[in-house]
Amino acid sequence: MSQLEALIVKPVNHVLGASPWATERLRRHAGAHVCLQAGPLALTLCIDGRGLLQVAEQSGDPDVTIELNEDFPAKLLLERESVMSSARLSGSADVAETLAFVFRNLRWDIEGDLAAVIGDIPARRLSLAGSRLMHEMRSGAGRLSGNLVEYATEEAGLLVSPAAAGEFIRDVDALRDEMARLEKRIARLGG
Repeated sequence: MSQLEALIVKPVNHVLGASPWATERLRRHAGAHVCLQAGPLALTLCIDGRGLLQVAEQSGDPDVTIELNEDFPAKLLLERESVMSSARLSGSADVAETLAFVFRNLRWDIEGDLAAVIGDIPARRLSLAGSRLMHEMRSGAGRLSGNLVEYATEEAGLLVSPAAAGEFIRDVDALRDEMARLEKRIARLGG
């Protein structure tokens, strides 16, 4: 198992192991192979008899292929809920549906893992601080993207503002209507 594979498989299995409902659902599909593709990264995994994921040795056709968008690392940090909704799943419908359900609903109990190491109260405080930090990061990213869009439309002229696009559409509609009236006038004059 390469370091990259270990970096993905071990944390996922840790979270799966702490969620008996998830391993029970995956256990029903023991032996199924899943190909995870994210840009240039392709990783083939196998669901084992315990409902955990293992790096697959088989190089044949997987039962399910999950293609993640290139922006999945950012979405994983900032909009975790949208990672699986933007993923493309193909292959066995049963396995794909189970995987989608599990990964949509799987939650890491960070506070519980921290409490085992540093105690309950410090873990709670760190968890709350982490939640506030994530909220501020999301908020900051939203403000940054809004500022970039405003700069690109208003200052740099790289994008068309919604107001300008709406005005253009109204102008095109008015021109179309005027052309239709002109065509009718010409037809009356000629006939």
